[in-house]
Amino acid sequence: MPAAPRDPEDGHGPAGEPLTPPVPLAALLGDRELGLRHLAGPAAVGVHGVHASEMPDPSPYLLGGELLLTAGAGPAEDPDGYVARLAGAGAAALGFGVAPVHEEVPAALAEACARHGLPLLEVPPRTPFSAVARAVGRLMAEARTRELRRVTEAQQALAAAAARPDPVPAVLARLAASLGGSVALWPGGRAAGPELPAPAWEALSALLTRVGREGGPATATDRAGGHHLAAYALAGRAALGTATPARAPGDHTVASVAAVLLTLLTAERPAGAEAAALTRLLLDGDPAEALAAGPWYAVHARGTGDPQALAAALGTVLLDPHEGGVRLLTDREPAAQPGWRLGVSAPAAPSGLATADAQAERAVRRAEAARTPLAHHSDPGFAGLVDEAEARAHAEALLGPLSPALRETLRGWLAHHGNWDRTAAALGVHRNTVRQRVGRAAELLDRDLDDPDVRMELWFALRTTDRGPDQPG
Repeated sequence: MPAAPRDPEDGHGPAGEPLTPPVPLAALLGDRELGLRHLAGPAAVGVHGVHASEMPDPSPYLLGGELLLTAGAGPAEDPDGYVARLAGAGAAALGFGVAPVHEEVPAALAEACARHGLPLLEVPPRTPFSAVARAVGRLMAEARTRELRRVTEAQQALAAAAARPDPVPAVLARLAASLGGSVALWPGGRAAGPELPAPAWEALSALLTRVGREGGPATATDRAGGHHLAAYALAGRAALGTATPARAPGDHTVASVAAVLLTLLTAERPAGAEAAALTRLLLDGDPAEALAAGPWYAVHARGTGDPQALAAALGTVLLDPHEGGVRLLTDREPAAQPGWRLGVSAPAAPSGLATADAQAERAVRRAEAARTPLAHHSDPGFAGLVDEAEARAHAEALLGPLSPALRETLRGWLAHHGNWDRTAAALGVHRNTVRQRVGRAAELLDRDLDDPDVRMELWFALRTTDRGPDQPG
């Protein structure tokens, strides 16, 4: 079954992950070195990647948005069915290499592409498919850099707007300009940007009411009146709405930052320290100078829920969503949250946030390994400074030559500081058996067991294998 195709205008894949902006097909056609020729179908499409295949049905291997390259073996027998399957899988375009199988693009294939609305490009003999793939990769990297720069500039502009004497209208106006659309704050009717057509405004109003009510979702999206609509829940049952004719991949990030700022600006309780810290974070400043004395908890979270809802549940607005999860900073003792695995640092002062962040990262790895909803930082000493997976792999490699009986004897001998009699009593064997087994272990490991460094390394290795992969350290 083919994967759900990407929405080329939405900027998100089937699971909602942020994507690099697509490459306009026109940019590839304008590359003279490639020499591509547009033969059929629309030209105003975006390409998210390149895939080459000679299979009669490559659709199960497409995510959507790809430029599929073929030398003609795939569509040879059933051009119409072939193109229909590609269009159904969300392929962006079809590139047909005219050598070495065909001297020209088959007319039946061009007719099928026109019929199903799939752009068809002719790839000349002198252009390797790899050259097309490299060109798409280069253009996507350039587009991603431009989008990241746009998002960073928008975040900084929003933070600056929040510091103005009348911050709420300033943030709304800045957000509308950054998105190239219209925004509205509900309730109250404050808005910025061009006036929306009636269908778009009615649909946006419905979204704002939906997320603003008690128990409503944290975010909601829709399309109406030729606009992409989104609503974000704020504090006190308020909501922020956005409406844009087009949607870029970074728009959600920009709107989310505005939502956090507006939550701070419209909340009934003062949030001076948190607001100052957030502004410094957005402007790449030092949050330690803005935060209260604390104590503060760093939290790393991994799950499928809404990051803003998680932050609200933990009583904070200081969050950093990223590809691997969410980082948060809160002055409240965190509790487990449905749908998330949390790693929580030890209480820390503002000057110790970097250490707390590392503690939370190790703790969330333990929570995932143990399949528990929450893990707190523990102080395991030097052993805790080593990644658990790496430590376990090293330990198994080091102790691999030893049988279970030899490992047990060596563990007991080290635990009793090399005392033969106490080790024998603890294991229930004769002291000569302990001597023989320890000697055999030294031979197999080719290590000097009188060396304290060797003993220490073996002790850590035995402790690591004792814990097992699913036990916390």
